[in-house]
Amino acid sequence: MLVAFLWGTTYAVTQYTLSGWPPLLLGALRALPAGLLLFVIKPNLPKREEWPVLFRLGAINIAIFFSLLFVMAQTLPSAISAVGMVSLPVFAMLYYWLVYKKSPTKIQLLTGGLLISFAWFLFDPLNLTLNPIGLMAMFAAISCVIVGSNITKTLGVKLHWWPVLCWQLIIGGGILVIFSFIHALITPEPYLHAFENFNLLNGIGLIWLILFNTMIAYSLYVWLLSRMTVVEFTFAGVTNPIAGILMGLLLVGETFSPYQYLLMVLMITTSLVAPCINLYIKYRK
Repeated sequence: MLVAFLWGTTYAVTQYTLSGWPPLLLGALRALPAGLLLFVIKPNLPKREEWPVLFRLGAINIAIFFSLLFVMAQTLPSAISAVGMVSLPVFAMLYYWLVYKKSPTKIQLLTGGLLISFAWFLFDPLNLTLNPIGLMAMFAAISCVIVGSNITKTLGVKLHWWPVLCWQLIIGGGILVIFSFIHALITPEPYLHAFENFNLLNGIGLIWLILFNTMIAYSLYVWLLSRMTVVEFTFAGVTNPIAGILMGLLLVGETFSPYQYLLMVLMITTSLVAPCINLYIKYRK
């Protein structure tokens, strides 16, 4: 639950401390220092045949995902970003259905339909004005999580969790450094503004993203992957949208109507229905 809560603070912390910073730069500054520091703590080198899959993992899980995450943080309200990611099970269900021909259960179809319905009303442009770029980034980020999780799950049985942790951050961070450098050559203004106006608040924000959101949270997450069930992960994930809502309110003063808060609560609650039933069936047996 601590991991999910820390990740849920990403959006509001970025808006409050690093507003206007380029997403590619933020992704690079979050990933590469964390990966290098973790490597220093426990040096390791993967085998030659392991590099291709680690490169794919770093590109999808870190380079692309972090970029999209910071696009969301700069363009969408913190609460909306965090609550929107609750719809991940619906996309995962669709992915497994299309790719692995694994049909969803009746309860998964029911809760998935409810989630889509609540999201439809929450994201209704008549009630809430949202940046379309941010929304597209959200859907793309969800896709990255699904694909990246499959790669991580495959790697988990072949490679120790520490190299997976370190090298996906180092590789992904390295990719982001290259692309942020190219972007800076094309559009230097936001980069120059970020460095010329660097202040204490920016430094605190970067420390939070590097130390807490990445080094601590990702270390715990990768370590826990082989020690927790999917049901337990789902329960723990409920703190992510809660953090997004609370931090959005406390740091950047985000407020919504009672109707919108109700829809957020309904989305969070609905996401827990299927794992609750699965857990009940499991322990009843």
